Amino acid sequence: MEFFPALAHVFWQIARMTLFISLGLFVANMIEALNWSHRLAVLARPLIRLGHLSTTTGASFSLAFFSGVSANTMLSEAYERGEMSHRELVLANLFNSLPRFFLHLPTVFFLTVPFIHMGAFIYVGLTFGVAIIQTFTVVLAGRLLLPPNESEIAAVDRKKSTTIKEALVKSGKRLKKKIFHIFLIMTPIYLIFFALGQFGFFHSLNNVLANHVWFLSWLKPEALGIVVLHITTEFSAGLAAASALLADNSLSVKEVVLALLVGNILAAPIRAVRHQFPYYTGIYSPKLALELVSISQLTRAGCIVLITLCYFFFG
Repeated sequence: MEFFPALAHVFWQIARMTLFISLGLFVANMIEALNWSHRLAVLARPLIRLGHLSTTTGASFSLAFFSGVSANTMLSEAYERGEMSHRELVLANLFNSLPRFFLHLPTVFFLTVPFIHMGAFIYVGLTFGVAIIQTFTVVLAGRLLLPPNESEIAAVDRKKSTTIKEALVKSGKRLKKKIFHIFLIMTPIYLIFFALGQFGFFHSLNNVLANHVWFLSWLKPEALGIVVLHITTEFSAGLAAASALLADNSLSVKEVVLALLVGNILAAPIRAVRHQFPYYTGIYSPKLALELVSISQLTRAGCIVLITLCYFFFG
């Protein structure tokens, strides 16, 4: 891709992201203004009570099944208003891993099935286990680190009702205040990461990872090829290689699934920094966005490592 067409594509992506973040902000403000948070939180009510989490966290959890942008915007707004502590914000962001899994489930499942057939059920099942482990880890951490929230939940239910017209006006005013800030912060960060990509920074980083995988010597060379493709290109490239190796019986289903899990562990952080971080800066401050993305990736990697070890020894 030549520079100027690529640059035009980047500005289109920035405009698109700004639009979706603005819509997410508007939806989150409407939900807050209409006092619908406690209704959305019903789905997660047992877990948020057990984990001492707030109604806003529960509402964000429910909303994340449909829109990750709106869910994150709801958390950001609550944090900025002082209605949520920094500690709960971190836990709430991690708590939304299960909805994120279901949001991407159709794409992942229908992409993997044609390539690795029954192995797709195992791979998707194990990644579902990762989301479950992370969810209950957050609940346990909240139970230990956060104070009980019974009074906060009761207070939400007593809020004065607002008409739809009043909510629209209030949400519109908040959006006008926020939209310029979103564009001003997100644009330079996105352009910096675009420049890094143009100068081959991420390609070089991928190659460094792919060429220094001595700690994966327990994998067969064929399986290691799947890992390298997963890191250096795309998930679908690793799946294509896996399909070919399964077809000629070079690898078993278990070895393919293990290779895909390892590739997931190594490739996800780079993709998160490249794609997730710029989008997060449109919702959170750059420092907070970096913190949330880093903690999320470390937690997720730890859970995948645990699942991978369990499958390696007992699968």
